[in-house]
Amino acid sequence: FCFASCIGCPLQGARPSHTAKMSGVTVKDEVVEMYNRIKMKKDLRYCVFKIEDKKFVVNECQGGIEETFDDFVKKLPEDQPRYALCDIDYETDDGRTQNKLAFFFWSPDDKTSVKDRMLYASSKDAIKKKLVGVMKEMQVN
Repeated sequence: FCFASCIGCPLQGARPSHTAKMSGVTVKDEVVEMYNRIKMKKDLRYCVFKIEDKKFVVNECQGGIEETFDDFVKKLPEDQPRYALCDIDYETDDGRTQNKLAFFFWSPDDKTSVKDRMLYASSKDAIKKKLVGVMKEMQVN
């Protein structure tokens, strides 16, 4: 690819991330349903998503609102990337309890293949576009 620097390129001046080839991975409707459930119903603490058959982002598991952040972390595999949503409770400086919905891109560097890491990295924008309104994003390696 050219990073939009070729003479006469219609994308000249565009940022490289806009010109990179997409992975072709499709986000299943069940992912959006889980997102709406955790965001609107507030009955889930987390949802973990995986890429299935190198074609689809699907729901892998979820945890009820009674589960903790530690329970969520235990659901992330040691040797495979994942996407996840987690509703995180915190306390403000003035003592009020708040929560934010965070998107996680989990990619353990030392135990996953380069192919898997690249597949998940190149598909991240596809899932993020479906999860409109996520407050925070974190990449965890």
